Amino acid sequence: MIFIVNAAFNQGQAQQLRYFMQAEASPANAIPYGNNPKAGHYLKSGDAKIYYEVYGEGKPLVVLHGGIVGSTMEMGQFIDSLSRNYQVIAVSTRGHGKSGMGSQMPTYERKAEDVNAIINAVTKDSVTVLGFSDGAYTGYYLAAKHPEKVKKLIAIGAGEWKQGFRTFDNTRKVLFSMDSLYFKQQLALMPEPKRFDEWLVTLNKYYNSVDIGKETLGAIRCPVLVMAGELDQNAPLKTVIAAYEMIPKAQLSIIPNAPHPVFLINFPAVWTSLVPFLRQ
Repeated sequence: MIFIVNAAFNQGQAQQLRYFMQAEASPANAIPYGNNPKAGHYLKSGDAKIYYEVYGEGKPLVVLHGGIVGSTMEMGQFIDSLSRNYQVIAVSTRGHGKSGMGSQMPTYERKAEDVNAIINAVTKDSVTVLGFSDGAYTGYYLAAKHPEKVKKLIAIGAGEWKQGFRTFDNTRKVLFSMDSLYFKQQLALMPEPKRFDEWLVTLNKYYNSVDIGKETLGAIRCPVLVMAGELDQNAPLKTVIAAYEMIPKAQLSIIPNAPHPVFLINFPAVWTSLVPFLRQ
């Protein structure tokens, strides 16, 4: 069954967006990252319109959220903190939030080209990229394919990916059972909500076939901070260390006793680790 969201829901929830599995409601004055008309823009990239928001001034820094259950809202603490000194470009990757799904397989190569198109539209400078999970893998491909565009990369929760190491079988029923309010909000933002189930099938097919190792990670020439929670269940510690060892100019930061969304659990530790890397 397709969930239909009415206009009242859109308007009533616009200022109270939440990220996946958020424990408490967002404050009434919280910036609705991912649905902020004051900062939002669209760019046609390939076969999809991609939505992004720009905050602050300074050297450009791209922020990329996680996949499937990810959204720009989850990156709020990063945007709040970084926009004080940087021009933050927060991208909703294809199929997420207000960005279109397109008709192509949503590969990391395709997402990297979407982000590259946005970088070209916003700035003539090279950028620093901060990505979490799916966003970090997109960052790996962006840095490998467009080394002139990425001067630094912070990759959180993204290790070596051997085909079949996890099985992806995401469905509407499973996702809604975990956090129905979040997905109702996301469907309200999507330009083609009726394609949600089709999109999940396509994503499952891609994630079950992808393989990310030396060919991509070894091609990255910029400095990379590889970061993860010690207890990351999606990118186990051994895969994160393997990625760190494959990247030529990598640094490693492991936050003790933290799971996959490490920055949502212990932002102070993540921030303390991240700042020196940015200043180098």
